[in-house]
Amino acid sequence: QVQLVESGGGSVQAGESLRLSCTASGVTGSRYCLGWFRQAPGKSREGVAGIDAYGVTSYAESVKGRVTISEDNAKNTLYLQMNSLKPEDSAMYFCAADFGVYCASDYVKAYKYRGQGTQVTVSS
Repeated sequence: QVQLVESGGGSVQAGESLRLSCTASGVTGSRYCLGWFRQAPGKSREGVAGIDAYGVTSYAESVKGRVTISEDNAKNTLYLQMNSLKPEDSAMYFCAADFGVYCASDYVKAYKYRGQGTQVTVSS
């Protein structure tokens, strides 16, 4: 059974950094995809970043160069390091997982499993 639990959200000023964490249980094997998507009020879901079982990553153009996705397999934890945050990055951030799918960031928002989300608010 897959369970995803996010943490690390908060309120920051523009230009600051945050690191989101996601404890992922039941995500094993060579065909999994993990990632982060976000959703702001009144807006559609946006895939932010994805990573596959081999460590290959992908990012949305809107965050490329400011965001890094990584995982610590020993801790079963997925991370999203976000730097140089902007007010438009404010959203609920969700960790997501799936198996045997395309692991690009655009597809993360449609993954089968997701957590409850953690709120990120960036003020100018």
